[in-house]
Amino acid sequence: MRWLFLLLLVLNVFYYVWHQQEAPLRAKDVTPLSLYRGSQQDIRLLSEMTSDVKEGRDAGREECLFLGGLSRQESITALRKRLVEMGVEAQSLSKDAPEAGFWLSVAPQGQRLLGDAQLQNLSKEFNELKHKIMLCEGVAPAE
Repeated sequence: MRWLFLLLLVLNVFYYVWHQQEAPLRAKDVTPLSLYRGSQQDIRLLSEMTSDVKEGRDAGREECLFLGGLSRQESITALRKRLVEMGVEAQSLSKDAPEAGFWLSVAPQGQRLLGDAQLQNLSKEFNELKHKIMLCEGVAPAE
C-alpha cells in the first residue's frame, strides 16, 4: 500500500512539473464595452429615471400609476369610487392589459395625491390590489 501511495505521489509531482513547463495561455482579448452600447452610453437606475421625469428632464415620457389586478368588475368599480372620493381621477383599462385582471390608470396629476400610506390603505381595503408605475403611453407604440 505504501508503494502505491509513493507511486501516485511521484506521478502527481511529475505531472505538475510537466504541466508547468507548457507555455502559459495568452490572455483573451476583450472588446471595450463602449462598442456594444451604441446609443445608450451609461447604465441608469430606475430611481434616476423617475427623478428625471419628476424634474422634467425627460418631459416626453410621462409615467402613470396603474392600480388593479382585481379579478372582479365590481371590485374595480368600487376602487374607482373610492379614488373619486379621494379626488383622484382614474380610467379603466381594457381586459387586454398585459397583467391578468382589471386595471385603472391614474394620471400623473392624480398620482401626486396618492402616497405610500394611501396605497397601503387601499391595499388593505382591496385584498388583491397591486400598483405599478409605467409609461403612460405604454411599452409599444400604438399603431
